Amino acid sequence: MPPKMKPLFISLLLFLYSASASDSDPLQDFCIPMPELSSIFLSCKNSSDVTVDDFVFSGIKSPAEPVAKTGFSSIPVSATTFPGLNTLGMSFVRADFEPSGINPPHYHPRATEVAFVLEGKIYSGFVDSQNRVFAKVLEKGEVMVFPKGLLHFQMNVGDKRATIIGSFNSQNPGLVKIPSAVFGTGIKEELLEKVFGLNAKDLSKLRKKFEV
Repeated sequence: MPPKMKPLFISLLLFLYSASASDSDPLQDFCIPMPELSSIFLSCKNSSDVTVDDFVFSGIKSPAEPVAKTGFSSIPVSATTFPGLNTLGMSFVRADFEPSGINPPHYHPRATEVAFVLEGKIYSGFVDSQNRVFAKVLEKGEVMVFPKGLLHFQMNVGDKRATIIGSFNSQNPGLVKIPSAVFGTGIKEELLEKVFGLNAKDLSKLRKKFEV
């Protein structure tokens, strides 16, 4: 290969690798982390010490307390809280909505989400990279998929509590809440004022409301 082509070839390989990378496939049947370890699991229990209870989770039988301003609550379930998920490349969440409750626009940088409506009626949707909105009201038993990295949202449009189970194809999907990420962090005020047409007073109110 000509010397001038080597940097281009290496860059192409790195691009292809990053484009296809996802959670690694497990190298064994399961890996129940040692109890004394942190969320970064480096060692597995001896298989002879593993029991069926390591693969059962009871923490989503009941909803969490809703946040007053959104009427929304969630119980994320990852390998940190449910060790049986460790190395399996998945996680999930229980989400509950009071009437008119909302899950504000957000996205998961490392995972696609599949949302299954257990109860209620949920206005649910996402926005693609061309700013097209794909949204509709989902009812009990219906499922919607939110592609990896795309902004999505949900709102209870029924008159009773609604519940969703969301499943992710990553052990650590990540979560970026748009209002908090934009107004609750350290982005320069001058930039936000120009982008949103806000004055300093309005921006200050938003910063206090969404401060992380």
